[in-house]
Amino acid sequence: MLAYILRRLLYAPLILIGVNLLTFALFFVVNTPDDMARMQLGVKRVTPEAIERWKVERGYDKPLMYNTAAQGLDALTDTIFFRKSVRMFVFDFGRADDGRDIAQEIRSRMGPSLAVALPTFILGLFVTVSLALLLVFFRGTYLDFTGVVLCVAAMSISGLFYIIGGQWLVSKILHLVPISGYGEGLDASRFLILPVAIGVIAGIGGSARWYRTVFLEEADRDYVRTARAKGLSELQALFGHVLKNGMIPILTGVVVVIPSLFMGSLITESFFGIPGLGSYTIDAINAQDFPVVRAMVFIGSVLYIIGLILTDLSYTLADPRVRLE
Repeated sequence: MLAYILRRLLYAPLILIGVNLLTFALFFVVNTPDDMARMQLGVKRVTPEAIERWKVERGYDKPLMYNTAAQGLDALTDTIFFRKSVRMFVFDFGRADDGRDIAQEIRSRMGPSLAVALPTFILGLFVTVSLALLLVFFRGTYLDFTGVVLCVAAMSISGLFYIIGGQWLVSKILHLVPISGYGEGLDASRFLILPVAIGVIAGIGGSARWYRTVFLEEADRDYVRTARAKGLSELQALFGHVLKNGMIPILTGVVVVIPSLFMGSLITESFFGIPGLGSYTIDAINAQDFPVVRAMVFIGSVLYIIGLILTDLSYTLADPRVRLE
């Protein structure tokens, strides 16, 4: 088991280095600093002097990866790659184009993102797994058929419909909760009820249908039929065998959600005016604030790699065959 974990840990730096190199190429090779300056300055006939001044102010006047004018180690460190990409490995993200410290902004915005994403994730997982088990328990009946039809219908509806419809009905018509915004302390709860509820409802269709498929496959296996033949009730077979052995696909689906717990939901936070990392990323993209976008891409990669490692570790606990390998 230890060798299995070590192999997974050794993969992480290699993946992160590859993502960092690819991100650097996209931002500084495909889209050169001169192009970035023209987009930021926002004029059609910008002068070369203005471009050069913009590059100097933001540290983009250095060579990309190797400085032939410098001596010794400075030839590698006095470059855009080292200052803008390598420093990210120690979480030194620098400053945004508006002068604000990116790391400080990330720390201040992580709380609102977690406040929305964590309850949505926990409640959504509980509701969808419970619904899937209920449909499997009544498989082959009208309840199961109706549930599958409703899940397919829910999958076919865009998430924007739930957001706009929920804001219109709950906030504008019924006046139960604020339509958007965010508060401090306990006051934030009244702003979180609607986005969390919409997040859970919007994810029920696809997740419940997927978990139902997984549980149905397990429910027809020989060991479950043997358990029933030995006298176990259907509920005991579902919760004692089907749910336990269906954890591997569930864990695989959970890993996709882990980065969004910290990164926030781009659409939800933007529509509900929540000052989280999701809305921060959208604002940076609209403002063409490249340092912020690069930082968020890097953090997303780190979180996704951490999620993969945690999933592999959970595999060793949920499936004995992985430990034997």
